[in-house]
Amino acid sequence: MDQVEIRHARLSDVPAMTQLVTELGYPATPEDMRARLEKLLPDPRQFIALAVRGEEIIGLIAAEHRLVLETGESIEIMGLVVAAQARRQGIGGILLSAAETWAREKGVTALRVRSNVARTQSHPFYLGHGYARHKMQHVYAKRIDA
Repeated sequence: MDQVEIRHARLSDVPAMTQLVTELGYPATPEDMRARLEKLLPDPRQFIALAVRGEEIIGLIAAEHRLVLETGESIEIMGLVVAAQARRQGIGGILLSAAETWAREKGVTALRVRSNVARTQSHPFYLGHGYARHKMQHVYAKRIDA
């Protein structure tokens, strides 16, 4: 089995990243993904890294450096997905570790991740990596005209 490399995402990764976020349950077009990456990649508050084995992108993590009035600074993991054929091989943990290293480099000691209650397999994963369940909440959304 080839070694897994973690590297920063780039625009040429759009096709694989589109597939991964779709697999996570957030269907996107390559055009959507490219437009998002064009805004996110140059932003120093964003960390978007990929797990690559050989030539194949098999996972991604996206994290954001946040400053919130009520709780201060933290790094929030916005998305983590490993391709179905590469799961249960430690790749998710490697991606988490990369985000934690980025947090340390920024001098941030608090990390957060939100996991949908329906993602029952992710809950023991995060608990097993030292994350503690902090609270449960509802998420409300509203679309408004531009």
